[in-house]
Amino acid sequence: MRGFGLALGASMALSGAMAQMPQRTPTPNDTLKSPKVMADNRVAIQIYAPKATEVTVGGDFSSTYKPISLVKNEQGVWSTVLGPLRPDYYTYTLMVDGVRTMDPKNPVIKQGISSLENVMAVPGAETAFEDNRAVPHGQVREVWYSSGSLNMMRRMHVYTPPGYEQGNGKYPVFYLLHGAGDDDSGWNTVGRAGFILDNLLAAGQAKPMIVVMPNGSMPMPPATGQANPMQGLSTMRDMFANEFLKDVMPYVEKTYRTLPNRENRALAGLSMGGFQTLDVSLTRPDLFNYVGVFSSGFFGPSIDEAETKYSKALNDASFNKNKKLFWVEIGKDDFVMDANKKTLALLDKHKIKYQYKETTGGHTWINWRQYLNEYVPQLFK
Repeated sequence: MRGFGLALGASMALSGAMAQMPQRTPTPNDTLKSPKVMADNRVAIQIYAPKATEVTVGGDFSSTYKPISLVKNEQGVWSTVLGPLRPDYYTYTLMVDGVRTMDPKNPVIKQGISSLENVMAVPGAETAFEDNRAVPHGQVREVWYSSGSLNMMRRMHVYTPPGYEQGNGKYPVFYLLHGAGDDDSGWNTVGRAGFILDNLLAAGQAKPMIVVMPNGSMPMPPATGQANPMQGLSTMRDMFANEFLKDVMPYVEKTYRTLPNRENRALAGLSMGGFQTLDVSLTRPDLFNYVGVFSSGFFGPSIDEAETKYSKALNDASFNKNKKLFWVEIGKDDFVMDANKKTLALLDKHKIKYQYKETTGGHTWINWRQYLNEYVPQLFK
């Protein structure tokens, strides 16, 4: 009874203390929802910011990325309605009085190397290929390894197909590279890679495979990129290739049950990752029978050095024979189209065979998820 009395006394004391605390005044933020997807696929973006003077939102819901102004009501809630939007996954960011701001009502984010973006879903039949569906799921792991090339710990994401843990068979490997500004989490979060693979496998449209998503962003001295961005890109390209070949691939082939030959290796990447894919596949054509370049090419001065840097591969009569797939895909409104066209002209000059597809849209994850969904079924046939 003594214990009960003590507990009761403590409870009453706490209740008394709470009663004396100043009570918070309710605000419109308490019940605010954002993003709010409506029946007609329009989406309301809202934020409670009563002291702000200007709020805008930008994202890949617009092909131009031009910011859209939100309007403030008398309760201090800023809002705008987007669309109607085609069903898909979109990224967006708010700017509140010039400060990049996350939507505080939306916990779903995409992480980059120096920024965050919110992610919103507009559901519909068009997203079935990338949705989390009731099918057997593989495992996506965050894998840390020691990079001797960079003298630091590095991380990659690795997808293993359903049944991998229970079996002892060996699998082909697909190395999937992200773009500039992202890290190894990009393809697994906004890229939906794990779900895309699960759905393709469940439909019998792809072969079971291990998918390795390494970190293509290199730890460069800040001044390098600021002084000469193109030189910085070339330095990152070389650093990545060195680490990829000496650390990433050996770790994967030692740790996972892989089929370690070029017939069972694929490589693809978007934007910067496509640039890195071109570099690795033309420097070491003996390693990969399947190559995919999404929204990319040799950027800036790199196109001028490419003919010399990759002369051995470009002039190798057996190059085409050892490539079952050299896939290039880009949106017609992509801002890297000029680099893409110059790269294709270089390949044409040296009679390098490739398959080319031009889609609608620009330099966005909306396209890259589709490209992945088209590329994977062609692998390891």
